[in-house]
Amino acid sequence: MEREFENLARMEYPGRVIVIGTSPKGYGIVMYAITGRSPSSQARMLEIDADQTRILVKPTDEETLKSGDPDLLIYPAIIIGEGIAVSNGKQTADITPLFKEKKKPTDILASALSGWSYEPDEPNYTPRISGCLFNGAALSIIKRADDGSAVRNYFEIPLTPGRGSMIATYTGINENPLPSFAGEPVDVILSSDNADTAVAAFYEALGPADGGKDFRVAAAAVYRNTDGSISVAIRNRHEL
Repeated sequence: MEREFENLARMEYPGRVIVIGTSPKGYGIVMYAITGRSPSSQARMLEIDADQTRILVKPTDEETLKSGDPDLLIYPAIIIGEGIAVSNGKQTADITPLFKEKKKPTDILASALSGWSYEPDEPNYTPRISGCLFNGAALSIIKRADDGSAVRNYFEIPLTPGRGSMIATYTGINENPLPSFAGEPVDVILSSDNADTAVAAFYEALGPADGGKDFRVAAAAVYRNTDGSISVAIRNRHEL
């Protein structure tokens, strides 16, 4: 029998990860995780703001962070409002205003991300991955083509109780340069109706195989219950 997050557990280095789906009881789920190889990528954490509407990527060590590109490393990962938006960069803030237009989720992402490209972090050219949960669900990836242009893919995500879809920035193979995620979003099992239990399983799946290096940085889960209430759970490596 397939285990929860089994596909994720087989990835040595996925980079950033988004999961969108539905719990067994029908709660909407948005999850986000960060893994990092460099000291600047590791010097981060996830933190929910005071009004409980944004999960922010924050530095744990300002000086170490400066060895990377703070513009690519610090951003709102998840924004909670009329819908829930998630991404691996500052593009998250461009998704939420479009919920008021009541468009299909794929159309929301296409409009919000029209001015964005892949990240300029040569030689990896990290894809921009994004998602939203609003009258349905969608995921997106913008990655670099061989000629340097941006390839844009948008995926409508079925909301089936106990199931979800996962996208990552990389394939999971730890090599240089890092190969970008390819193909359709990956199916995952979502067996818990509790955000704390779910994020613990998510974080555990990101852990290394025996003897491997631990690239985990942080993980978060946002649950939108059927009554509209929100539950949030976060795991940060530096706090464990």
